[in-house]
Amino acid sequence: MSKFAYKAINKDGKEAFGIVEAESQALAINDVRNLGLYPTQVREATKGDEKRARRQKGGVSELYFGGVKAKQLVIMTRQLSTLIDAGLPLLRSINILIAQQKPSKLRDILREIGSDIQQGSTFSEALAKHPKQFDRLYVNMVRAGELGGMLEVVLARLAIFMERRAALRRRVKGAMIYPSAVIIIATCIVSFLLIKVVPVFAEVFKDFGKGLPGPTQFLVDVGDFMAYRWWLLLLGLNSTIIVRKLLHKIPALKRGMDWVVLKVWLIGDLVTKVAVARFARTLGTLITSGVPILQALRITKETIGNYVIECAIQKVHDSIKEGDTIAAPLDESKVFPAMVVNMIDVGEETGSLDTMLIKVADIYDAEVEAAVEAMLQMMEPIIIIVLGAIIGFIVISLYLPIFNLGDAISGN
Repeated sequence: MSKFAYKAINKDGKEAFGIVEAESQALAINDVRNLGLYPTQVREATKGDEKRARRQKGGVSELYFGGVKAKQLVIMTRQLSTLIDAGLPLLRSINILIAQQKPSKLRDILREIGSDIQQGSTFSEALAKHPKQFDRLYVNMVRAGELGGMLEVVLARLAIFMERRAALRRRVKGAMIYPSAVIIIATCIVSFLLIKVVPVFAEVFKDFGKGLPGPTQFLVDVGDFMAYRWWLLLLGLNSTIIVRKLLHKIPALKRGMDWVVLKVWLIGDLVTKVAVARFARTLGTLITSGVPILQALRITKETIGNYVIECAIQKVHDSIKEGDTIAAPLDESKVFPAMVVNMIDVGEETGSLDTMLIKVADIYDAEVEAAVEAMLQMMEPIIIIVLGAIIGFIVISLYLPIFNLGDAISGN
């Protein structure tokens, strides 16, 4: 393939210059048009043209707020898989995608990837230069697809994997919207009562000339704190977040905190099921795509997010390195359910580990949905009881001085 320098007019009527790699001048003209440009001159590139193109590449690029959304990556991956499966070369497929994209961060990244491929980089090497958009799992699966000559198949699997991962995340987040909204609204109402209503009653109580009952005085003190020292709450919250992050950098403490999370009622069961589903789907997808098992385990370990389960996966890695099985260290960890261990054991014995892992992931995606529903059913009455108790305490505390005053008048 030869390099061709082009001059063209973009959609804004401005002149553009660059270099494309194609088998002929006619194909080069077509590639330029696929970039959304109108070519005015296309010729074989010289060294001077290449230097000019490099200088332009190093110039100031457009700025876009935010990163690349997961949905954009899924669509791009699926489209690229379809184009390659149709027999189009990789570079030409990327140029077509660039032409279809609206001005965005993803379009700039695709241009850089296309430029790197033109200069001799592999697709996976070009992707690895953008770790914020393409994580290790994505890059390694693409590399395996390149080596195995089945890039379009791997990209299709990647799209499915990302869609299911995003769906699981949406289900968990969506299920938390209702209780979160209730808690936020209730907090606002209680804060309004403490800051605006309680001080009015406090002024009235002062005219009685008697000391306030303990619960009422406590309520007044809380209202004063929230009205005049609310910044201490923000300071405490920020300090807690900072301390937690610092503690998570200490392995022993991180392991202890993550172990506690796994043992918390309702939440621990959900965290375990989410981690198992993520472990099974990630590892199964990587193995199916041809990524070596040890490398697949290292990548999977980085996606879990719980130190206890990460340690269990590390033991699996070390076990396989020594020639043992996956199921035995998983069973010893006491983190993975017996059903998961048994299914993986059967998968190893029958040589269908990847298929069995995907089945485990499908089962546990459904388990996560059921666990979220169960947690919500338990949380709703708990929230109602707690809020009722708080409102009841506020009402009783506000009326206690009136009751005491009535008793004093009756006694006189």
